[in-house]
Amino acid sequence: MAEFHSVGPAEVEDGEAEAFEVDGRRVAVANVDGSFYAFDDTCTHQGCSLGQGELDGNVIECPCHGSRFDVKTGSVMQGPAQDPVETFEVKVEDGDLRIAL
Repeated sequence: MAEFHSVGPAEVEDGEAEAFEVDGRRVAVANVDGSFYAFDDTCTHQGCSLGQGELDGNVIECPCHGSRFDVKTGSVMQGPAQDPVETFEVKVEDGDLRIAL
């Protein structure tokens, strides 16, 4: 069973994404219409930070080469990336973001 890790206050603004260090791993969190989605921060194309990308609805665009991923499922929406990113369960508990790894 996955263990939940606190990453701090649930302060990622609606329509934004931010990267966090979670138990030694970089995880990005996106806020889509008040719902939080957690996914691997590392683009599967060349390793850039997705947390620094542009969020458009539920799709995040890698700032390096334009790969686009669905933050809900991790699937590739547009290359050059070929492989999806891993997604993680996320919840808000007592005002804190908690991510299951």
